[in-house]
Amino acid sequence: MGGRLSVGENVHVVIVGGGFGGIAAAKQLSYYSIPYTLIDIKFAFHHNMGALRASVQNGFAEKTFISYEVTFKDNFKQGKVSDIDLEDQDVILENGEVIHYSHLILATGSSGPFPGKLIEPVSRDTAIKMYEDLVQEIQKAETIVVVGGGLAGVELTAEIRTDYPDKEVTLIHSTYVLGDSEVLPSVRRGVKEILVNKGANLLLGQKVNNLTELVVNKAQKDIKVLTNKGQEITADMVICCTGIKINSSAYVNALKDKLTEHDAIIVDEYLKVKGMDAVFAVGDCANVNEHKSAYTAEFQALACVKNIIHSLKDEPMDLYKPGAPYMLVTMGRNDGVGQMCGCNVGKLIVTYVKSKDLLVKTSWKKMGQRMPH
Repeated sequence: MGGRLSVGENVHVVIVGGGFGGIAAAKQLSYYSIPYTLIDIKFAFHHNMGALRASVQNGFAEKTFISYEVTFKDNFKQGKVSDIDLEDQDVILENGEVIHYSHLILATGSSGPFPGKLIEPVSRDTAIKMYEDLVQEIQKAETIVVVGGGLAGVELTAEIRTDYPDKEVTLIHSTYVLGDSEVLPSVRRGVKEILVNKGANLLLGQKVNNLTELVVNKAQKDIKVLTNKGQEITADMVICCTGIKINSSAYVNALKDKLTEHDAIIVDEYLKVKGMDAVFAVGDCANVNEHKSAYTAEFQALACVKNIIHSLKDEPMDLYKPGAPYMLVTMGRNDGVGQMCGCNVGKLIVTYVKSKDLLVKTSWKKMGQRMPH
């Protein structure tokens, strides 16, 4: 039965968002037999660490979508949260359904353009097909422009150059810092060196001026990409990897006075929304001074559930202590760079730990399901 906790009949935890943080919280609540409902707009958990490989490698997308219903059964509800009634402690879905909570965990994550993110209410099969279709388009194109040199852009560029070394790939980025600006300079240099060694063209310190007019994710001859420095690149395909933002639509109305300028939720040292006792936030949507990643979302979710248990037992809550940035940047299945405990880790460790399968097996295991081969 796990660590069953005796709770009153009024206890019902609602988790909004089924990303890495949301499923970690749901699994933990399940372990303690605490009643909960997990709500997500999608029908399947998206292991989006594998999204960029799923864009270039046939058959990989199937491994990156894991059914919520199979794992969480009646505790899962597919739908979009349109508002939260803080006074009555109700979560309101777009279809009018109301779900009452004793405790609320907001784990809405962030959104961005496909293929780096996929936040759409589509079936698992449709989601997989969207990636398989993109693989076909990339295979058709000979020259590809990737716009945006954050983590998604650099990883996608490396994946394409690894699987299709004959394709010409140009990465355009608005600054000179590639990857994640919060990591060690040596890690950022490592990212740049790997891309250069893989034969990618780097156009740094330039913005694409006509992005809104371009067709993205489709192979098409003679696409003209124009930059603010007057450069013109002709390509067969453009893929956009810019514009990651916090998913705030579920709570922006209810919590408007408790948000940062970027709509992150201001939380206290217990991960509670500032000034509230029953509402918590974890992961990308929480304004915690900690590097944003799947790992930190999971750690925060576990800490958050622990504090809910403390509150149910009338015990003092534990302070959440942010950890040092932990990041492994996969650069194709045979390369990578990263940092752990403040130290640079190289190709061997990153490839062994993450690059080969992008930790997809781990997510299937956590969801208690068998991964398709």
